[in-house]
Amino acid sequence: MNYRHKDWPEWLASVEFTINNKIYSTTKVPPFIANYRRELRIGIDIRRKEKIEKIIEFAERIKKI
Repeated sequence: MNYRHKDWPEWLASVEFTINNKIYSTTKVPPFIANYRRELRIGIDIRRKEKIEKIIEFAERIKKI
């Protein structure tokens, strides 16, 4: 945020995400899990094996080209 605090709406979503994804000592889980019983997702799952394989295939195809 800037020193005049005029850009807070731009940061609000990031702050909300951070608060909802923080593990609290009293509950031992983030608020999002406590409320909805599932993990808060960013939008992509970088741990998925299929995506890694597709990236490797793409890189190999680009090398051939």
